[in-house]
Amino acid sequence: MIKHHKISVFEHQKLYIGSQGFKQTHLDALLKLNEYHDGNYFEPIAKGIRFNQYVGVIQVDGLIIEINPKADKDDEDYKWKGVLLKMLKACGKIKADSSGDANVKRQHLNLLEIYFELYLKEVESLVRKGFIKQYRKQTKNTKVLKGKLEFAGNIRHNIVHKERFYTTHQVYDSNHFLHQVLYKALTIVSQFTKGTRLQDSTNRVLLSFPEVDNKTITAKQLNTIILNRKSNSYKPALDLARLIILNYSPDIASGKEKMLSLLFDMNQLWEEYVLKQLQKACEGTGIDVSGQESKSFWGANSLRPDIVLRKGNQTYIIDTKWKRPQKSSASVSDLRQMYAYCRFWDAEKAVLLYPGETSENKFKPYNTNDYSIHRTEEPKEIDHQCKMGYVSVLDTDGNLRNNIATDILKLLDFEE
Repeated sequence: MIKHHKISVFEHQKLYIGSQGFKQTHLDALLKLNEYHDGNYFEPIAKGIRFNQYVGVIQVDGLIIEINPKADKDDEDYKWKGVLLKMLKACGKIKADSSGDANVKRQHLNLLEIYFELYLKEVESLVRKGFIKQYRKQTKNTKVLKGKLEFAGNIRHNIVHKERFYTTHQVYDSNHFLHQVLYKALTIVSQFTKGTRLQDSTNRVLLSFPEVDNKTITAKQLNTIILNRKSNSYKPALDLARLIILNYSPDIASGKEKMLSLLFDMNQLWEEYVLKQLQKACEGTGIDVSGQESKSFWGANSLRPDIVLRKGNQTYIIDTKWKRPQKSSASVSDLRQMYAYCRFWDAEKAVLLYPGETSENKFKPYNTNDYSIHRTEEPKEIDHQCKMGYVSVLDTDGNLRNNIATDILKLLDFEE
């Protein structure tokens, strides 16, 4: 079994050449990857890189780099080692069923292994159920005339063989785009599981897969996929295949080593996690929780708060921030943005929500004389207020806290 060298770091940490087996070739590959993603993943520094808020795993040239989230730099490192997998599971980005759930708990597995194994299980499930066939167009030589005769192609290919016909016609088989996507992802998984515990599973799935064309798959093509009642069972496997294909970089490391990166923006993951926890906690309580509502405010520009909560006539706004501020007060730009949210959503209160030890900050009103934008006979004065709020993400055992939504609702001071 091939044993890859593994480096474990935290977001915003620095990694230098010569540290933990990190080489110049690794640095060069990561810098190219960063260029492809508009410089979002890392910041180049002298003889190394500083990680940003993207967390996950990168595999290249015999090296696996695990980037873990860590909201509180003063916490013990071990508490945050398994947090990413737990948050991905809570947000539905990892399907946790029977053996899959057990694997999420096996901390020695990296994120790629978990996604690879989940993908192989989804494809194996399709194999057992039987692959679907679809109609597709095929252009080739045939011995009988069927479909549309391609005159230019027929002259080019059959000037000698007059008995053949070069036509475009429909065929009904398994060599269609859905299977080509699944096969492309399988070939990528095969490259990264050689010599690992998943090699046998990968080979078994490849052997049972129907013969299809091995084509280059683009993001544009993936966006055109539309499933119907017959193909809807393919969705979990296609979602994972899309993730694998779009994060694969076949030529980024000098053409020799392939690279696969699976990175998540902790700002987005924190927002989604908070939204899911609130929706779960508020179900049946009369509190409506929605995410990413949008309102136009100037030309083609729009406002989009992270989370909006409503109960009766009350409307509250939450803007999630994963990176904790260096100062004890919010930035002027954040306060202005929260005021705009309050104004356009007619919200009484807004909270800038950070991970951290739960603390009781008080709401402070904006120094304005605003009236509610709701149409009533008598204008109603409204007092927009804002504060910074902190909630603990982990319990003392390093697990995600079950009552985080309750703490958030307390921060909002929702009236019963």
